[in-house]
Amino acid sequence: MSSNLESRAKLACLFAGGVWGLFWIPLRALESEGINGLWVTVIYFLVPTIFLTPVGILRLKYLKLGGFNLQLTGMLSGGALMLYATSIVYTDVVRAMLLFYLTPVWGTILGRLFLNENITPLRIFSMIIAITGMLTIFGLGIKFPIPQNIGDWMGVASGLLWAVASTRIRLNQNASTIDMTLGFFFWATVFSILIAMALAPNFLPTASQVSPALPILLIFVILFILPGTLATLWGPKFLNPGLVGLLFMTEIVVGSISVALLAGETFGFREIVGIVLISSASMIEPITSILKNK
Repeated sequence: MSSNLESRAKLACLFAGGVWGLFWIPLRALESEGINGLWVTVIYFLVPTIFLTPVGILRLKYLKLGGFNLQLTGMLSGGALMLYATSIVYTDVVRAMLLFYLTPVWGTILGRLFLNENITPLRIFSMIIAITGMLTIFGLGIKFPIPQNIGDWMGVASGLLWAVASTRIRLNQNASTIDMTLGFFFWATVFSILIAMALAPNFLPTASQVSPALPILLIFVILFILPGTLATLWGPKFLNPGLVGLLFMTEIVVGSISVALLAGETFGFREIVGIVLISSASMIEPITSILKNK
């Protein structure tokens, strides 16, 4: 793999992380209309799925050629996204993000087991800094940083599932990013509908509840969610899953700042220190790679 391709993959992951840092805004807009949390995720995924349906019809032949292998990757990545979105509804945005970002740990372990990739001292150093930053924001020194509710546990589960999905994406570099994106949203929609129907069948939202939040959701889908998803599924094809997790940590930076500005959640010295540490950790390997190639 050329260094130029690797650099572009790293930039794609950094961009994707930044986009997912704004992921919570339409979710909270839907929730503010009184829509049950489980149905919020259904609407969130249904809209981009409808947008992509014509593309899916045009690429039906290629989707069939991809077979179960392609759909399994879609199930894993879509399931991870569904769990993550639901965790944002049921816990604080920053907590959901931080618990998701145990991903570099899971990804590095899976990369070693299934991709036979070395765990370098630089990677270990980056992970230590990143996790220290995460725990600093989460309350290290104030309380023991463990998941405390169902939303927190969904955040942990989503990170683990995404690490598995990243490993599969890396193992299937020839898979079309467009086809993976179609599967990503399709399966996220399917899983969210199944859970909402099973656990909240009497809370189906009305058109009057959904319509006020649709404009902001459509804007986010077109400008951020679809481009961010393409970057999310393209970049990991060329990178170690552990490194992917580190690069995606730009989400915590963008998410923490946007939540503080728009939702009024806590943002003080502890959050600043954590963000500096996480940002530093996510940039160590890309900067080192650039310096080596000079």
